[in-house]
Amino acid sequence: MNHIQLTDAMFRVLRDFIYEISGIFFSEDGKSILESRLQQNLKKRQLTNFGDYYYFLKYDRKKDEEIAILIDTITIHETYFFREKKQLDTFMDEVLPELADRGRRNGRIRIWSAGCATGEEPYTLAMLFLERREFRDINIEIYATDISRAALASARRGVYREPSFRAIDPYFQKNYFVKEESEFRIIDKVKQPVVFLHLNLYEKERWGLLPEMDAIFCRNVIIYFDAASKRRAIDAFFQKLQPGGFLLLGHSESLLALSTEFVLRHFKNDLLYQKPPNLQQNYFDLLEPNK
Repeated sequence: MNHIQLTDAMFRVLRDFIYEISGIFFSEDGKSILESRLQQNLKKRQLTNFGDYYYFLKYDRKKDEEIAILIDTITIHETYFFREKKQLDTFMDEVLPELADRGRRNGRIRIWSAGCATGEEPYTLAMLFLERREFRDINIEIYATDISRAALASARRGVYREPSFRAIDPYFQKNYFVKEESEFRIIDKVKQPVVFLHLNLYEKERWGLLPEMDAIFCRNVIIYFDAASKRRAIDAFFQKLQPGGFLLLGHSESLLALSTEFVLRHFKNDLLYQKPPNLQQNYFDLLEPNK
């Protein structure tokens, strides 16, 4: 079957449909990307034009199955262990001691990896907690969510190839993985605190499935949203965080023009967003480094 052309009109129809179900926004420049990525989807359904594909997504009895495939097709799951190490070092060396104090009072610490893809991020966090003695008597709960069911299935398997280890210290690969031919399987004690859930960040009403969090990692996810979807997600993150909780975004992401509710904490090697510990407290009290 030849390459199927996506007309400008049908691009806008599909773009709006994708936005409505996921918050992911394709600008006009993204037409060729969408056209290319969806070719195999149409061919597998033996469809010859994008109009029929849109009708299938809207009305076919297998529409839910195809929407899941569509989401898997348009989302990028590229990640690896210990990504953005400077931020992780800040989290481990300066944020974790604060969380340890809170954890001893509450008996638990809850972390959310939002947009966890194939699981490298939540498993990285689990390994970091295992390395710290002060957390051994605290119940650690790591919630890992993604919009892609295929990515979550891979994450639950916990089996990885060499590209996932390009930023990892050999110590962690040696101590927390078992080699199986050309792959590496993560050991059970790393899996134990991680709960994987299917969640679309755009469906805020389903966030009730999750408890309040001490820290939220949402790195390199909201870059695929438009401004309205970003504000919707950031506002929901604020509501889901405990007072004093932290929001960690990717280094290319910022809350500028999106939210004034978080404060920017200055640490030794990085800057992180924090929900004020006391909503009556003056924000300027939190701007001093390491206060």
